[in-house]
Amino acid sequence: MNTPVVLDGGDRRCVQLLLELRRLTLQVPAGTVVHLIATDPAAPLDLPAWCHLTGHTYLGPLPATTRPTYAIQVTADAAATDPDRPWRPAPTAP
Repeated sequence: MNTPVVLDGGDRRCVQLLLELRRLTLQVPAGTVVHLIATDPAAPLDLPAWCHLTGHTYLGPLPATTRPTYAIQVTADAAATDPDRPWRPAPTAP
């Protein structure tokens, strides 16, 4: 098994975390597991919802970590999201 990629979100809000997470998922190969460190209290709700929207696999919170950390597995056929608002589907061409 490959070593997970760690994205340390620190104290950033989920809006910024989703922007960073979206960029990261476009840069790593499918199957990569991302460990996202996020102290924003909305993270336990926003991350599963974002994974549901995109098709990435939400693996859940990691136990026994010093800071809240969530695991996500990148999928090959993820749905595109808006680059500036990754909590929305990508705009469709007119």
